[in-house]
Amino acid sequence: MHARQYTFDMSRLPMIALCSVLLLRPDAVTAQAVSSAPVVVMQGTGVVRRAPDQALVRITAEQRAPAPRAAQEGTAAAMTAVMAQLTAAGIPRDAVRTVAVTVQQEFDYQNGRQVPRGFVSRNAIEVRVDDLARLPQVLDASVAAGATAVEGLEWTIRNRAAAEREAVTLAVADAVARADAAAAVARRSIDAVVRIEESGAVMAVRSEPMVMRARSAQDAVTATPVSVGEIEVRASVTVTATLK
Repeated sequence: MHARQYTFDMSRLPMIALCSVLLLRPDAVTAQAVSSAPVVVMQGTGVVRRAPDQALVRITAEQRAPAPRAAQEGTAAAMTAVMAQLTAAGIPRDAVRTVAVTVQQEFDYQNGRQVPRGFVSRNAIEVRVDDLARLPQVLDASVAAGATAVEGLEWTIRNRAAAEREAVTLAVADAVARADAAAAVARRSIDAVVRIEESGAVMAVRSEPMVMRARSAQDAVTATPVSVGEIEVRASVTVTATLK
């Protein structure tokens, strides 16, 4: 009588043990349960409105001359005067930044030929105004000092991140409420929210282009009227929830 012998491949034991662990992982079981459960997918929108507390405006000085150096010197003198007026109006140096400096040759066309006419120089700055009560003074003083264009007035808010978070919170609440209403029609109820996808928060910035020219001392008595309005921060999300 011969005894039977059994041989085990010990190198396969770690793999067998690993498979056993994977089969018993609770998150794998949960994922399988969620995938088999009925779900509802709903979009939500949140809107937050704020009064602007900050403004950005672009101020340009422009000068024409027969020679490029003369044109550039003219804009430099005008912009120096504008910056001095901004300082007098309480605008700090870190609230002013240069955004464009250009010198270009201009041409006329006579009898189909290009004829040089001279040079034009432009110097543009962007000014941040934190005290909106000073905005009319900033606009008028800049033009009086020699600015040839004031444009691109843009309203904004300093604490934008807080407004965006509030908008996202409202958007999630809106999506969950919509999902709950849809589930109720199907005689179900929300069990758990398993996914939230944000599409991003968008701030509707009001921009008002304007062009102002230098005025006489008599006209400068009346300040430029400025209407602030509101800023709207909008967020959109997509919520996926299981039903029970």
